Amino acid sequence: MLSARPYRDRGLIVGFAGITDRDAAEGLRGAVLTREAGERPRLERGEFWSSALVGLEAVTPAGILLGRVTGVLTAKLQDRLVVTTPAGVEVQVPFVDDLVADPGAGRIVIDPPEGLFPA
Repeated sequence: MLSARPYRDRGLIVGFAGITDRDAAEGLRGAVLTREAGERPRLERGEFWSSALVGLEAVTPAGILLGRVTGVLTAKLQDRLVVTTPAGVEVQVPFVDDLVADPGAGRIVIDPPEGLFPA
């Protein structure tokens, strides 16, 4: 990546080596950019890569299975974990310290308020 700058409220305009005109850039629209895990910058305590959260088992503090993390929605004000229950229902859980503990041992502990998950 050579450069990056905000574009309205819709994302970034990014410059890459070898991409010299608009047609070449349009060919990259919708592309997913990746980086080898070893090349990623170090994260601060309490920060996580979204890809590391997807697939984790979600349990209550008592160890009751809530489901599996199937996605992470990032937003300006608050990120949310998407947890798919064993019945296939998707539940969006605010990714905040009051509800979600740091992941570990292949699972993430969620202390949901009453009614967040279907009975």
